[in-house]
Amino acid sequence: MNKLIIFALAALSVAPAMADEAKTEEKKDTLIFTPVVENRVTSIKNQNNSGTCWAYSSLAFLESEVLKKHPEMKPEDIDLCESFLVSHTYTDRADRHVRTHGDASFSQGGSFYDAIYCLKKYGLTPEGTMPYPNTLYGDSLFNFTNFFPPMEAYLKAIAKSDAKKINPIWKKSLQGMLDDYFGELPTTFKHNGKEYTPHTYAKSLGLDADDYISLTSYTHEPFYEPFIIEVQDNWRWAPSYNLPLDVFMDVMETAVRNGWTFAWGADVSEDGFSRRTGKHKCVATVPDTKSNAGVGSDQSRWTGEKAGAKVTEADNAGEKVITQELRQEGYDNWTTTDDHGMQIYGIAKDQNGKEYFMMKNSWGDYGPYKGFWYISKPYVAYKTMNIIINKNALSKELRKKLGIK
Repeated sequence: MNKLIIFALAALSVAPAMADEAKTEEKKDTLIFTPVVENRVTSIKNQNNSGTCWAYSSLAFLESEVLKKHPEMKPEDIDLCESFLVSHTYTDRADRHVRTHGDASFSQGGSFYDAIYCLKKYGLTPEGTMPYPNTLYGDSLFNFTNFFPPMEAYLKAIAKSDAKKINPIWKKSLQGMLDDYFGELPTTFKHNGKEYTPHTYAKSLGLDADDYISLTSYTHEPFYEPFIIEVQDNWRWAPSYNLPLDVFMDVMETAVRNGWTFAWGADVSEDGFSRRTGKHKCVATVPDTKSNAGVGSDQSRWTGEKAGAKVTEADNAGEKVITQELRQEGYDNWTTTDDHGMQIYGIAKDQNGKEYFMMKNSWGDYGPYKGFWYISKPYVAYKTMNIIINKNALSKELRKKLGIK
């Protein structure tokens, strides 16, 4: 009897120790981030059930540009209207779709350049100048479930028509669909007691469309020259300056460290882009599943781990080494796709000293970081499609080499 009591007491004393040890081990394995540099951004928004990440991310980037130009402003002082940008863009995209008899795609997606084009041609407006979408669910968030498919079908019927001549009234019908959902596009409006047009409002923010350029890194076109990235949502055929991967990575990191942000387009379909629950949710990495394959080995010839431009070994800890060749292979074989638009605004390090880019998403107050994510440098090197950045964030030497004034 006494032995049983002793054993029971021993078990009770061991259990808390085991629990403490498990908690310590779990804490050790949990990533804890500390900002290194954190540039100003506006509040998290929610694109909800719509393919408008390009609008939310590009406007988030422009909002940070306004905050950089006006240090006296608070983040809550600037909130640009996504409906204004999306409505104008869908009108233009529909026109291109019909003019090319449907060969230029029409979809919910878009590109960062759509926002730059809108800024230059149509201006911008603050949130509140157009009513929130009147969805069947009565909420204040985009929900394209019942709105977009009928419009898509209508345009397909026009673009693929066998008619030898089409009536231009189709544009009026299209605009009616857009106005019914987003509200009518304003020509004048009042904001903070002043009257503006979309153009005068954009000018008051100090934004200049000619300040913004697109950068990328692929080997099927010459480096240091512009080319058109061949993805469907680049329907305006906007060019991007092509940089070697090491230069591309240096531009992104140096820009952030010098106080700039940029709009980041990337493939988020990888397993390493973790949406799942768990301690690494809302963190993106490129797990190294071939850690025993040394660079230069026979196996490396099959995995693409070749010599060439890559991020540093410290940043690759536990991740695949990303080379220019591996990045190109992903683009060529469709494993790197044009998925999602986001904003990069800072750099943070985990408790092991490894650095990550800080990313603002448009999925609402989501995950342990309330809508913000941490993206490893190997992931950025591997899966970035392109970025939109202020040309003044580039060094004078690089701008001269690219022919940018």
